[in-house]
Amino acid sequence: MAKSSGPAARAAYHCTECGWRSVQWVGRCGECQTWGSVDQASPALLHAVTAGPVTTAARPIGEIDIESARARPTGVDELDRVLGGGLVPGAVVLLAGEPGVGKSTLLLEVAARSAGAGGRTLYVTGEESAGQVRLRAGRIGALDPRLYLAAENDLAAVLGQVEAVDPQLLVVDSVQTLSAPEVDGAAGGVTQVRAVTSALIRVAKQRGLATVLVGHVTKDGAIAGPRALEHLVDVVLHFEGERHSRLRTVRAVKNRYGPADEVGCFDLHDQGLTGLADPSGLFLSRRPEPVSGTCVTVSLEGRRPLLVEVQALVGATAAGSPRRATSGLDSSRVAMVLAVLDRRGGLRLADRDVYAATVGGVRVADPGADLALALAVASAAADLPVPADVVAVGELGLAGEVRHVTGVRHRLAEAARLGFTRAVVPPGCAADVDGLRATEVPDLAAALAALAGRPRR
Repeated sequence: MAKSSGPAARAAYHCTECGWRSVQWVGRCGECQTWGSVDQASPALLHAVTAGPVTTAARPIGEIDIESARARPTGVDELDRVLGGGLVPGAVVLLAGEPGVGKSTLLLEVAARSAGAGGRTLYVTGEESAGQVRLRAGRIGALDPRLYLAAENDLAAVLGQVEAVDPQLLVVDSVQTLSAPEVDGAAGGVTQVRAVTSALIRVAKQRGLATVLVGHVTKDGAIAGPRALEHLVDVVLHFEGERHSRLRTVRAVKNRYGPADEVGCFDLHDQGLTGLADPSGLFLSRRPEPVSGTCVTVSLEGRRPLLVEVQALVGATAAGSPRRATSGLDSSRVAMVLAVLDRRGGLRLADRDVYAATVGGVRVADPGADLALALAVASAAADLPVPADVVAVGELGLAGEVRHVTGVRHRLAEAARLGFTRAVVPPGCAADVDGLRATEVPDLAAALAALAGRPRR
């Protein structure tokens, strides 16, 4: 038999994370840059593929039934907002988050709501005993006779439970705790996670079973397991929140059935999670008089405008090099804003410590908060408070210019609804909003001058 030729035949090693192939072993994947993920691949011979029987005959697109693909509400409004209306039958959702953030609590409530709507729900726990989950369900009021609970770590046993219960919703907590005996490797390993997930996806598609998988995260916040795991599932959600804050957010980073930029907000308390339809008040401080070093901005999280207060503190450094500390803000973006303030705004910060944070534990990645951060730092350095009825929205460029951001009218309408009467915005963004007067500023110097109440030179 003649040997196969070409790069595909010579590739004797492959990356277990992304599938990249190499003719020789290397310590680091050349595609995803993961260390220690390159392993020896079993040789495969290419054969001619012939036509075979089809599973379902092709039909004109207009004759395809779409009712079976419509989303069904979970009963948790904030989660439905992120999912695009609810869970689609046969869809597989991966929910990832740090330990203790509240993933199990959220999904237990979703399972109870789904069971209460009339459909059987199967909750499989691989990390806790059934008694521990039952205690939590009683504490948060997630009890329903149609909610079935099973503690399993074997994939075959889980599939047997699905056959016995015949649920409309399956929750697996977590996918890293399941293992298939016929697959090499320990539970939670790359090979096991890929095999278990593929089997659960196959069952979900065959039965039209909506499935939610809980995924662990690594210390840098990425989803544990192979990168291909995120490509296999239909929806990827990140459950986030500071350990010492009650606020929890669900972000969609992939969604085949709805928007991938929505955010849901929850309040974590002893009785479980409560959706926050209007969370803006959590991110603002209430004080009788304005305080220097604070400025309010309107961050756009997906399609939802959130009013967030940015705080800054500037003080003399006690060491040789000044300290920069951030909380809730991107440290590299804060460093860029400080550099622009120093070079374009005439604010000397080279020998001063700067601390910047957001109120309420919210994390802001929107570049539209740059202007508010700059004004908060300038206010702290000069010890002059920003008026309490002012919001600032705009992205700051390296040349000191204030750039346009998306959804300005939507942001300003939310600010006016919460009682703000003045706004500092980029040029051409002075939207006509009742009860709010917008001041356009082309650059940082103009913004500082407008805030100080003096004309620009």
